[in-house]
Amino acid sequence: MSSDKRADVAVVGAGIVGLAFAWEAARRGRSVVLFDRTPGPQGASVRNFGMVWPIGQLPGPAYDRALRSRARWLELKERAGLWVSECGSLHVAHDDDEDALLREFAELARPGGIRCEYLPRADALGRFPAINPAGFRGALHSPTELAVNPPDTLARLPRFLADAHGVQLRLGEAVTSVEAPQVRTAAGDVWRADRVFVCSGADFETLFPETFAASGIRRCKLQMMKTRPQPNGWRAGPHIAGGLTLCHYKAFELCSTLPALKARIAATMPEYVKYGIHVMASQNDRGEVVIGDSHEYDADISVFDKTEIDELILKELRTMIDVPDWTIGARWHGVYAKHPEKHFVTHEPHPGCVIAVAPGGLGMTMSFALAEDWWNANT
Repeated sequence: MSSDKRADVAVVGAGIVGLAFAWEAARRGRSVVLFDRTPGPQGASVRNFGMVWPIGQLPGPAYDRALRSRARWLELKERAGLWVSECGSLHVAHDDDEDALLREFAELARPGGIRCEYLPRADALGRFPAINPAGFRGALHSPTELAVNPPDTLARLPRFLADAHGVQLRLGEAVTSVEAPQVRTAAGDVWRADRVFVCSGADFETLFPETFAASGIRRCKLQMMKTRPQPNGWRAGPHIAGGLTLCHYKAFELCSTLPALKARIAATMPEYVKYGIHVMASQNDRGEVVIGDSHEYDADISVFDKTEIDELILKELRTMIDVPDWTIGARWHGVYAKHPEKHFVTHEPHPGCVIAVAPGGLGMTMSFALAEDWWNANT
């Protein structure tokens, strides 16, 4: 067998999880080959906000992982020349129960090491003019969140791994079977690797259908859109989130005020609950405002997007921020793997092969630290 069909580590899937595992292996001196069935990024890793989101994580190990991943993104900004904005985030309150929760969270979170502060109405409007002032009460500001541009980032990272670490790229080459140490491709090649990571999201079902069936992993569909580039260099500033997001992320489960907020939203916004909508906005380097999102699972997933979901998202976002140009430049949906309880799923279907999937919508936030943690625990 020719020498170019051998590597210490093979990674199947060039989404953010696969890239993280490939980079971590290469940083540790392993030779790496990276496979993906498409020549360029098309999956869930390029169909998201591009948010690195520590503020949504519980104090302790989860928040620590998010900060360690954040540090890796800033390293990539310097080493790979990626656009990575230290924009921070802002949760805006336009109802009294949202404002009460933000105040409570700021008091509870700081002792746990979460960097954030509550801003009264006047302070927030003075610092962040994109906020819609109508009915605005106050905001929670965090400086730790980052913004990246997923399509650009995921297209450039493989080349960085190749140039900086000698990772062999086999993009556009589908893997048809993994029987470690062998990896077979649709091109008829057979590779040998001491360790194989399958990081293909819910698509790992193709290679390991029995493992997928027993995993408890669900498919989750989200709908998103983005505006055209905003005129005259307008910038929103931080990532923007609101009351619906407070019901979505684990961090806010610290708050005794959360049940009342959830009850009010369930009673007054049932259509948002039905589609799992929580409204957020991020602005990329092109000036486009990226907007989303919704959550539909398993049998509820359709190949056809729902116009009413987009309308609900835009309706709520207009109450949160003022954007100069609301013209929508693109719409799309993504499907990702999510476990109902675990924040990340690993399986070892046979020795030498590790399935590493389902960061549950937190791939940009957690993947680099999850890869580091795996290698630390298993080497």
